[in-house]
Amino acid sequence: MSMSGITIRLATAADVPALIAIFASDAMGGHGDTTDAAAFDDYIRAFALIEASPNERLYVAELEQKIVGTFQTLTTTALTGRGASHMIIEAVQTLPEMRGQGIGAEMIRFCIGQAQCTGMASVRLTSNATRTDAHRFYHKLGFESSHLGFKMKLK
Repeated sequence: MSMSGITIRLATAADVPALIAIFASDAMGGHGDTTDAAAFDDYIRAFALIEASPNERLYVAELEQKIVGTFQTLTTTALTGRGASHMIIEAVQTLPEMRGQGIGAEMIRFCIGQAQCTGMASVRLTSNATRTDAHRFYHKLGFESSHLGFKMKLK
């Protein structure tokens, strides 16, 4: 389903509180996001690093001037694949009450379009193993399960 009226733009520092609220509303993610004011400086530091990076972009999706979703992209180039560049999509989130209305699909289609316009070899993303609804969503958009991911928490 395509949702008209969605605007996707780069996030600004003024958007950080709305983004924190979206992340904090995600009980399944397990990232420890919180709207506690004591954590605000952590988010501002992270935003500044993302904004300063030449390879990262943080976006918001707006509907009627309200932030209803967000995602981040990272461009990476490897020697494998003859030096191919790839877009990695991270932190795809939609306000819980807005899910199922096409916002996520618009955000992912935006990413795919950006990757195609800039000559990327692929678009990649990972999804928490417990998010079976998200897995169906990504498959429906044309993504294939191709790799098994691993991580090691250091903090």
